[in-house]
Amino acid sequence: MYISARSDYALRAMLAVAASGDGEPTRPDREPTRPDREPTRPDGGDGRPGGGGGGGGELVKAARLAEAQGIPLSFLQGILLDLRRAGLLHSHRGTEGGYALTRPASRISVGDVLRAVGGSLTTVRGLPAGDAGYHGVATGLRDVWLAVDGAIAVVVDRTTLTDLLVHQEQTPAR
Repeated sequence: MYISARSDYALRAMLAVAASGDGEPTRPDREPTRPDREPTRPDGGDGRPGGGGGGGGELVKAARLAEAQGIPLSFLQGILLDLRRAGLLHSHRGTEGGYALTRPASRISVGDVLRAVGGSLTTVRGLPAGDAGYHGVATGLRDVWLAVDGAIAVVVDRTTLTDLLVHQEQTPAR
């Protein structure tokens, strides 16, 4: 499996956004509950069971992500757009704007991010593994590539952003 710079940068950016708060999504359609004000709804004012106000997690600016992760800003902006279009991030415009997760980090897998920016997990000659066609003695290769794709999917789909953040917290700095 080849991990492109785009995929690597996308995962690093998503981890940085997730780490900026508690990994809970902010809600662009609701004003966050302030500590000095009681929520007016029994669910906490945000429409989610159990409440939580606006969801937590601060908005992270693209420039801050680029600097912190060493990613060229112009390249990162295209990646953030793909992540937003895939429903993994939402953005707020303006001086107080930035990016936040659309759902908890525990519900965003590495596979979600990889597919958002790169399409298929495994490609053969630029095509998804399932589209690779062979005949004659090479007919069995398609099954091999599909098995490889399935094995990769198992790993990346069960690994969440939260898993990676917890791993980072438990790993001593080098």
